[in-house]
Amino acid sequence: MVKIALIGAGKMGISHLSILGAHKDVEVVGVCDKSKLVIGALKSYSKFPCYTDFDKMLDEAKPDAVVVALPTKLHHIIVKKLLERNIHVFVEKPFCLTLEEGMELTQMANDRKVINQVGYHNKFIGTFNEVKNLLQNKAIGEIQHFLAEAYGPVVIKKKQDTWRSDPSQGGGCLLDYASHVIDLVNFLVGPIKGQKGTLLKTIYSKKVEDAVYSLLELENGITGNLSVNWSDETYRKMSTSITVQGSNGKIVSDANELKVYIKDPKKVKGYNKGWNVKYVTDLTPQVDFYLRGEEYSSQMDYFVRSIESGKPNEINNFQSAFHTDKVIAELRNANK
Repeated sequence: MVKIALIGAGKMGISHLSILGAHKDVEVVGVCDKSKLVIGALKSYSKFPCYTDFDKMLDEAKPDAVVVALPTKLHHIIVKKLLERNIHVFVEKPFCLTLEEGMELTQMANDRKVINQVGYHNKFIGTFNEVKNLLQNKAIGEIQHFLAEAYGPVVIKKKQDTWRSDPSQGGGCLLDYASHVIDLVNFLVGPIKGQKGTLLKTIYSKKVEDAVYSLLELENGITGNLSVNWSDETYRKMSTSITVQGSNGKIVSDANELKVYIKDPKKVKGYNKGWNVKYVTDLTPQVDFYLRGEEYSSQMDYFVRSIESGKPNEINNFQSAFHTDKVIAELRNANK
């Protein structure tokens, strides 16, 4: 059994806790949060040991790993403490607020050879993984252009300040929404080299951007568009998609549906000439415990399996998340 503790019992923290609590190879040895209301409820209605003091939890529970679901501004100080104790770490996205913080944590994790993972869940979605396979096998030929998008109704009116409206807390569409899409571009067609022009646009917010538009350039010279808006009330929830145009066809995919147009299918196994449609239910392995989507259970199971095997994880490690942070920083600096 892998002994895992959680710090931060907010929306994502509770989701992770539910998945960990149902995992057959995990023992949840501690839950830490400063909210007495949250800890009181967990003490009353769960079997998990609860703490309001992080250091006390580490000393008493002695976890093999810790899941960190705190505001981004706290990632550096908390993750550094864990790495100093040689504890494996899963931390929510985005990785860090500054490149200096991210570089230090990445180097520490590498030096201490602990399993390290960041919560970019799109890499565990079946449709996007099939896009990766198709591109690696050159199913649509040479890539000519891409469009990466995400839209949702997070900020759809002027309202009182929250952490989402405070850049020092990790707020803003760039860090909260666009980070997912940038990381997905790095995974599918990247790595991203830089940007050729960026617009960070405010719609309802005063201190942070509500939309991000950028022309991205990959290391191989290919360019594509990034279009993200968290103030789009035509969507019920966040919707992420990617379109890739190639010399032999086109791919259009979101988290639910994959559409592929093939000009010449001779070298593309399982696909016919013209349009082909596949669904996430056909492409995603079943999980033991479903919550919000298979990808959330899959990413946590991958973290657990990496700890058990002792082999460095290759998906969403600190190094890849740091590269995403570098792109975020460049987009931010380009708009100053």
